[in-house]
Amino acid sequence: MQADVRQVADGTYLVHGSNTNWVILTEGDAVTLIDTGYPGDRELVLSSLAAVGSSPEAVTAVLITHAHNDHLGSAEYLRSTYGTPVYLHEAEVPHARREFLQQVSVGAVLKNLWRPGVLPWLVHVLRSGGTEQHPVTAPEAFPAAVGPLDLPGRPVPVHTPGHTDGHAVFHLPEAGIVVSGDALVSGHATSRVRGPQLLPDMFHHERARAVASLDVIEGLAADLLLPGHGPLHQGSVKEAARQARERAV
Repeated sequence: MQADVRQVADGTYLVHGSNTNWVILTEGDAVTLIDTGYPGDRELVLSSLAAVGSSPEAVTAVLITHAHNDHLGSAEYLRSTYGTPVYLHEAEVPHARREFLQQVSVGAVLKNLWRPGVLPWLVHVLRSGGTEQHPVTAPEAFPAAVGPLDLPGRPVPVHTPGHTDGHAVFHLPEAGIVVSGDALVSGHATSRVRGPQLLPDMFHHERARAVASLDVIEGLAADLLLPGHGPLHQGSVKEAARQARERAV
């Protein structure tokens, strides 16, 4: 199986994995990788790097929007095998180490099995290693407190708590792009809605904070949204955040 790699701007690629997206930012021979899919997506991650003419050795850093298993999947593999630093918001660092887990419980999923799409999604999670734990042994907080990171693509981390305490989106101001992780998505296997939205309630650690973080995203100047789930969304990210807020009421 090959990853679905789509160039969305110069040096910027949105990759659709088995059920989760990640983003590759290239600059010359160097790469920033944002998120890494499920544990079972490892070969897709590696093939996506090859598809853009790169390799895991060229990855300068792995940036993680949040430390859920479907985004953290291959982060420790890249760190331990290639020495790639793994960066997250400081509030998410202990989550990546699995000092605690802010993720939907098995009980909550079972209570929602009656909802359309939940059972097929759960089967996929099990097949993709989504219930396995692959903590990052030595995660690091973003090396810059504010402003762009000195990495390919010059991404700017923006704290958007709610889905998890340390969730962050990445703003690429010059390209007019927001890499939104799970703070704002355009679809999900358990959602019948298409277009900008929050994930279903059971996935959020604190739903009220997730809704509030849409205000933060609304303030980011961009016209391309690269979500953690769902297709690329073209159009005002400000309007996308507003639409998600209206749907969340």
